Amino acid sequence: MTINALVVDDSALMRKVVSDILKEDPEINVIATARNGLEAVEKVEQLRPDVVTLDIEMPVLDGLHALGYIMSECPTPVVMLTAVDSRSAESTLNAFEYGAVDFIQKPSGSISVNIADIADEIRKKVKMASKVDLKKLGFMEEHVKISRENKGKPLPAKPKKTISKSIHHASGKIIAIASSTGGPRALEQVVPKLPGNLKVPVVIVQHMPAGFTASLAQRLDGQSALTVTEAKEGDVLNPGHVYLAPGNYHMEITSVEKGGVHHEVVTLNQKPREQGVRPCANILFKSLVPIYGSNIISAVLTGMGADGADGVEEIKKAGGKAIAEDERSCVVYGMPKAVVQRGLADSIVPLEKVSSEIVRMLNSSGD
Repeated sequence: MTINALVVDDSALMRKVVSDILKEDPEINVIATARNGLEAVEKVEQLRPDVVTLDIEMPVLDGLHALGYIMSECPTPVVMLTAVDSRSAESTLNAFEYGAVDFIQKPSGSISVNIADIADEIRKKVKMASKVDLKKLGFMEEHVKISRENKGKPLPAKPKKTISKSIHHASGKIIAIASSTGGPRALEQVVPKLPGNLKVPVVIVQHMPAGFTASLAQRLDGQSALTVTEAKEGDVLNPGHVYLAPGNYHMEITSVEKGGVHHEVVTLNQKPREQGVRPCANILFKSLVPIYGSNIISAVLTGMGADGADGVEEIKKAGGKAIAEDERSCVVYGMPKAVVQRGLADSIVPLEKVSSEIVRMLNSSGD
């Protein structure tokens, strides 16, 4: 089956390069291009493509507002193309709320002459997006009906943080979460629902490039009673604190003795990618096993590929627990599927129940 794609970018060079990249795959047909968001909306309604690649920064109507119109008037799988800066990172996270399936980071700014370096990634993400059931994206209609008069709503009032003293290893337990495609949206359904008096640390790997994880951490922090930060080298793990692995760095947890007391600390490295990704959930999960053993509760959410399954297997061997997101709520049923198919999941639950299942497991183990 041929995938009909619409390529949207204000740069004629980028439209040609992205189109040429997609046309190299016999399964993809570029049916048209558009040079701004307004043209994109018109061509989506007229041509009904299977997938749209949509630049964020454009004249007339930018990519974010075009996405809002597309998803409210003619829902179509959209893959965002974005440069890396703080504004673009925030716009990309907004795009997930408005219904984008995934995003592609331009390797060198808005006009990336070396975008051919990520040609395989572009083709893979477009083909994956074409298979997504848009009903699983979990965005509400009121989030996507954007008008020129209302260009975005302020975030809801920030929950009150529970001020926790630096209690070392309050319960000896830890929560570890892995997510990829569809993950930013999924994490917004999990982390803010965790109770503010949580007595354990939380560590997360979300597959995102450098420059995006800091914005995601800030967003989750603003929505959560817990403190959420992008992890830094040497961070000491504290209960009630969520540590998000920074883009382009593997994150491991190690035990360090200071003054006769053992502390669990974050260590970061840029060793080769594993499973094609960095950060890699397998690396994080495996690092937890010698320290926490049976006291690990892991959760593997939506994502392409199989990252996390090998790490979950090590956690299970040590007596820890594993939650897999149910296929019915996954944007892409890849990573959880690998856990389920290997018989590693103690619990399979839809996204909206993941946080309560984590709490249930903590409570059932005496926490």
